[in-house]
Amino acid sequence: MLLSLGLIILLGLALNSIISRFRIPSLIGYIITGIILGPYVLDLISPDLLNISSDLRKIALIVILVRAGLTLDINDLKSVGRGALLLSFLPATFEIIAIGFISQLFFDMTIIEGLIMGSVVAAVSPAVVVPRMISLIEKKRGTEKSIPQMVLAASSLDDIYAIVLFTIFIQFYETSVFDFQSILLMPVSIILGVIVGILFGIAMQYLFKKFHMRDTIKVLIIFGIAFVLDFLESSLKNILPFSSLLAIITMSLTILKTYPILAARLTSKFSKIWVFSEMILFVLIGALVNITVIGNVGFSFVLLLVLAIIVRFIAVLISTTKLNFNFKERLFIFFSYLPKATVQAAIGAIPLQLGMPAGELILGVSVLSIFITAPLGAILIDQTQELLLNKKATLA
Repeated sequence: MLLSLGLIILLGLALNSIISRFRIPSLIGYIITGIILGPYVLDLISPDLLNISSDLRKIALIVILVRAGLTLDINDLKSVGRGALLLSFLPATFEIIAIGFISQLFFDMTIIEGLIMGSVVAAVSPAVVVPRMISLIEKKRGTEKSIPQMVLAASSLDDIYAIVLFTIFIQFYETSVFDFQSILLMPVSIILGVIVGILFGIAMQYLFKKFHMRDTIKVLIIFGIAFVLDFLESSLKNILPFSSLLAIITMSLTILKTYPILAARLTSKFSKIWVFSEMILFVLIGALVNITVIGNVGFSFVLLLVLAIIVRFIAVLISTTKLNFNFKERLFIFFSYLPKATVQAAIGAIPLQLGMPAGELILGVSVLSIFITAPLGAILIDQTQELLLNKKATLA
């Protein structure tokens, strides 16, 4: 495993150094590193490392969510609350339905398999979007209209929504019965996630104020609580459902609200941790890329993805109507809603594992969506932000 980590670090940094000269985001180099070292090319990543890759990706996601919560001032969302709410489900809904029906024209699959494919592909990637929105907040670009704050909050909810629909469609495929209880429990999961996060956030800020300890220890405590919350979500899902992802981000928001000085220091700590987490996350996503499966999917899915992106663009325009955004700003919000990676890497293989006839196709489509939209979205966000977003004026 140590050899694998050494190769990942050295090749990842080398490729990152090369592509950075062309102003290409570092995640591209890391994804290519994963493909080269992964089981479908050179097969130099230890099976032990691949076996825990889902846990490592979850840790990276926790780093993203904590950074987001420590950076996002909830007061900034008041003026765009309607937009954040609509963006949390409308683009995903449009894209799932579009893929569900358009897939019938291109592939030999049932409508429920098409909807499962849609729910896998539709989710926005927090791994790509959140760090970039945090960077925009720090640079005060687009913050006058709370654009990065809105995208940051909405994209986190978008993932939960897509995963819930994926679970419902999978259950219908297996039982031919829609579980309306899961739909009704989704608001409960969101509300309980927020409540749990607030309670833990209040408890931690009290602990950190009462007892003196190094910030490094505080970071470890936050990690420990986040890991426990993730375990509790999976253990209690049939008894008391709650979203651990929302709990983690709300916990961090509460620390920011009640202890802003500490939040600023912790943000710096988690920013440093993210440097390595980003590498591991995208290298392991790249290792999932089966080039032969992508070849089998071919041009048909590229066309399907283009059509789905057009539908998503329409949904983003609808979600941002009657808000104080000009067309350039709405176009940037759409670019921010393009990248797909984290959720697709997490659930893309489940239909294949369940023996679904279209399982390999769904996996290939999910991987190809990562390979196309993650780099494209990252590049568009990075290269157009100065053109499309205004920088908030600061007092001299």
